[in-house]
Amino acid sequence: MRPPWTWFPSAHCQDSRDSQDSRDSRDSQARVPDPERQKRWAELFDQLDLNKDGHIDIIELRTGLAGRGLSRASLEKIVEAGDTNHDGVLDFQEFTQFLGAHEKDLKLMFRSLDKNNDGQIDAAEIQHSLHTIGVEVSLEDATRILQRMDKDGTMTIDWNEWRDFFLFKPLTNIEDVARYWKRSMMLDIGEQLTVPDDFTEEEKKSGYVWRQLMAGAFAGSVSRTGTAPLDRLKVFRQVHGFADFKGNVLSSFRYMLKEGGLRSLWRGNGINVLKIAPETAIKFTAYEKIKNVMHSNNETRNLRVHERFVAGSLAGATAQTAIYPMEVLKTRLTLGKTGQYSGIAVCAKQILQREGIAAFYKGYVPNLLSIVPYAGIDLAVYETLKFTWLSRNRGLADPGVMVLVGCGAVSSTCGQLASYPLALIRTRMQAQASVKGAPKPSMLASLRSIVTQEGVAGLYRGISPNLLKVIPAVSVSYVVYEYTRIVLGVDIEGGI
Repeated sequence: MRPPWTWFPSAHCQDSRDSQDSRDSRDSQARVPDPERQKRWAELFDQLDLNKDGHIDIIELRTGLAGRGLSRASLEKIVEAGDTNHDGVLDFQEFTQFLGAHEKDLKLMFRSLDKNNDGQIDAAEIQHSLHTIGVEVSLEDATRILQRMDKDGTMTIDWNEWRDFFLFKPLTNIEDVARYWKRSMMLDIGEQLTVPDDFTEEEKKSGYVWRQLMAGAFAGSVSRTGTAPLDRLKVFRQVHGFADFKGNVLSSFRYMLKEGGLRSLWRGNGINVLKIAPETAIKFTAYEKIKNVMHSNNETRNLRVHERFVAGSLAGATAQTAIYPMEVLKTRLTLGKTGQYSGIAVCAKQILQREGIAAFYKGYVPNLLSIVPYAGIDLAVYETLKFTWLSRNRGLADPGVMVLVGCGAVSSTCGQLASYPLALIRTRMQAQASVKGAPKPSMLASLRSIVTQEGVAGLYRGISPNLLKVIPAVSVSYVVYEYTRIVLGVDIEGGI
């Protein structure tokens, strides 16, 4: 776990005495007089001290700073850093001492970024400072980082804007300023996992990457298990035509309960969870290799959004090719009747004996084709929503992870709507048992059959339970991920 409140390491470097004196002179003009600063801190303390007992506890901090999007772990860091008598709360003296020390550190960081010593930070200075510590961002991304702090629309950040924005944010170093919006919040909702995150070389070497992937995989396992009944219902409605499986969601649940009891609602969930780890690992590894090829001779260049989409889609296709037999097994186990299969191995053996090895790649083509619209629309909608919020809330309170979770839920839903017909055809083809060597219906033949028998609406059969599971899946995934990352020492929140 990173040590709390360790600030930008080069804050005292590269400054001559004349330069320091010049900046101190300018700072003294803009610096808030000590009595005024004490008054501001007293007003802030009074706002946070909700029960007016002269102390601020973690609950009051969480309530008073709710609009800043800080996690409980970040708030606990604030209390830990300021609580000198270790009584678990902050009195006024501890609160002001904490803010005084924090503002001093923020000033050092501000000076380290202000390369031309003009008392303002612009996008080019943010880009340059990140470059010096090995974090490469485009000027456009640096401008977006700046816009989050720029209250007056000048496209520069002065000391007051910098201080106010980071006053309660437990930064580790300047790299964390970029991390929050650079990171994606693409949570696993049981569908295709989309474009992986980008990580720095330092994060790859430190083991941070695999800890984060482990946290995501565990969160996905819990999330998929929690929403498994809805997933099984979706597969049932996808495979069985309207004539075979009538009724609404509730009547469909009754049918499954009557056929196999409560336990049957989780049929097929075991392998659905088992495939998360290999799929995530293969996708990430492939994504890094593909990125290296795309970088060509310029290793420091950031991939643009459309390049990330291409790399992510190719990585997804690679991962799906490797684990696709598990997808087929998951569909067969999900649709299996009570007592039909005693386990994953038995199911695999029966398919191999009766249908041959080719059966493990039924529906492979529509599955690959569905990756493109899903990943493309998911990424495009996510980026659009994220930066639309940024442009409309310039300099305002931190949106926090819940805004990103909301962006992820909406973008995943849009991706599902675009790719669902292909996903339905894939599932139908996976479910078709056939005699070894017999002709197998093609993707186009399956498409014609669905449209002819059920109409265009048939291509979206089963989508209601699929959409119903988005919110609980995202919510469970985020909560589990939040706690798992803390246990594993993964602090994606960084300073923002």
